[in-house]
Amino acid sequence: MSRKIAVLVGSLRKESFSRKVARAIEAEAPDSLAFEHVDLSSVGHYNQDLDTENPPPEWAKLRAAIKSADAVLFVTPEYNRSVPGFLKNAIDIASRPYGKSAFAGKPAAVVSNSPGAIGGFGANHHLRQTLHFLDMPALQQPEMYLGGVGDWFDADGKLVKDDKRQYLAKFGKAFADWIELNLAK
Repeated sequence: MSRKIAVLVGSLRKESFSRKVARAIEAEAPDSLAFEHVDLSSVGHYNQDLDTENPPPEWAKLRAAIKSADAVLFVTPEYNRSVPGFLKNAIDIASRPYGKSAFAGKPAAVVSNSPGAIGGFGANHHLRQTLHFLDMPALQQPEMYLGGVGDWFDADGKLVKDDKRQYLAKFGKAFADWIELNLAK
């Protein structure tokens, strides 16, 4: 059975490392996972005054993409020891109005990355704290703090390091197993 994965990338940059990592995970993951990258670039800022029966179309589209997914994969850089503001904003939009969160109960995985050595540790844990509140069971192992990603990819965005490919494949398998375990509950 194929499982639909909503992919939320925490970077708007076309050539972002997060986007490349997300694509590399998709390439190495089991065929049972079908990835849908959700465009967050036009979502806009959350404003409760606009959260009516007819919210902005971008909000409705975001919420529908999350609701239609079986699970969610977050791939993000770290900004100031946390997640980029627009990613948190998109999470806020999809989790509202209160009691109607598109995220509730969906299995999730968090992958943080950085060209530096720490691999986005702070962003990873801030995001996990939010997911806990949203009632999203988050994959614990393998932990995905990817440091030094600046030299993982060629000019076309393809992963060039075999050891990293194997690690991402291990992660993809663990995520697939995690989804099945949590959807069976």
